[in-house]
Amino acid sequence: MELYIRELNENDYDEILVGWWKQWGWVPPKRDFLPDNGKGGIIVFDQDVPVCAGFMYITNSKAAWVDWIISNKEYTKKPQRKDAIKLLVSTLTNICEKAGNKYIYALIKSESLINIYQDTGYIKGGTYTTEMIKIL
Repeated sequence: MELYIRELNENDYDEILVGWWKQWGWVPPKRDFLPDNGKGGIIVFDQDVPVCAGFMYITNSKAAWVDWIISNKEYTKKPQRKDAIKLLVSTLTNICEKAGNKYIYALIKSESLINIYQDTGYIKGGTYTTEMIKIL
């Protein structure tokens, strides 16, 4: 297994990410809801196979948001899958830290993803109850 990371590009949203969200039975977030119009994150590959991707919102405070972690459901190699997601979360976190952030927030429902965040030093801030969004 040879994992490598690159920044998301203009085509990744339509050509990769939307399909992954649909594989998992989720409605893809609108491109303009995501950081940098869907390019504000990174994607992890196992050689030439895309495995997982995620985003980071950089704010005007010392807080960043690392989230919208999504993976290729058809990539079934274990433990490589977990390693790739862990690399993704760690790298996004490091980018936010290097940008001067002191706090990094994530909103997660998946227990396995919660465990990966905890493995990379995150702590639970509370129990997720309701997500509220207003579309203008």
